[in-house]
Amino acid sequence: MANEELVKSVKDIAAASKSGDTEAAYRGYRDLFAGPAFASYRVEDQRQALRLMILAKGLPAKPTPAMSEAYASAVSCLTRLVPLGEAADYEMLGVCQVMLGDEASASETFRAGLTIERQRDPQSKLCGTLMKRVSMV
Repeated sequence: MANEELVKSVKDIAAASKSGDTEAAYRGYRDLFAGPAFASYRVEDQRQALRLMILAKGLPAKPTPAMSEAYASAVSCLTRLVPLGEAADYEMLGVCQVMLGDEASASETFRAGLTIERQRDPQSKLCGTLMKRVSMV
């Protein structure tokens, strides 16, 4: 991540998470993704920050209010990214939709990402991951 402000935000979020304050971490993600500067960062940097939260391991099945707000902010960001046609963006958007309780939209989103990834590389790890996600919703 190149932007100093983005790096500082991610470090602060990581510190809150590491100290066990997951609510503060998710509030940090919410503020980061909802802030006006986030859309001005390089697309690769946006994706990296989004991946840190969305594809984290060990999430509870039912999100807390702070988590829901962070995922809703991420949806707004990803809605700007999915038209770029990257299957990984569709995966992240689908995960957010699942976490927000919109499994019907998540299923459509995962399927759209899978279609893109199958055309790009049907043997890719992402293709396998998207197939799993489609079967789970």
